[in-house]
Amino acid sequence: MQNSRSLDDLSPAVRQRAQAFLDVCQRQGIELLVTSTYRDLDSQAALYAQGRTLPGRRVTNAKPGQSYHNWRVALDVVPLRAGKPVWGAIGADGALWQRVGVLGESVGLEWAGRWTRFPELAHFQYTGGLTLAQLAQGCQPDGATP
Repeated sequence: MQNSRSLDDLSPAVRQRAQAFLDVCQRQGIELLVTSTYRDLDSQAALYAQGRTLPGRRVTNAKPGQSYHNWRVALDVVPLRAGKPVWGAIGADGALWQRVGVLGESVGLEWAGRWTRFPELAHFQYTGGLTLAQLAQGCQPDGATP
């Protein structure tokens, strides 16, 4: 199973935007920790099982192949405050996440914190308008094809 945290495991178009995102956050005094980039299908299956057939709370609605992480076009991050992850979304924590979301959007990433169904503050992606089916066929948001 592979659940990478490396920007090198993202497609080139996403890697470029992800690096710009980390850079702009750093310039704004926000330290981000990348918690996931590429995730193989076995890792996705394990996450999907969590809260269903395995203990824990549900953290994804995406089955294997239905997550943009599986196609190297998504990353998850968490801001750090005094070296500690900020997972909350209330008060000052919520304001921090809003800043992070806006900064991600400013470099061309889609922020899942704006999703109306299953919003995810930590999730950012760039698909270049491609569908999951197109990504599964090997298309990449930078125009590369198999």
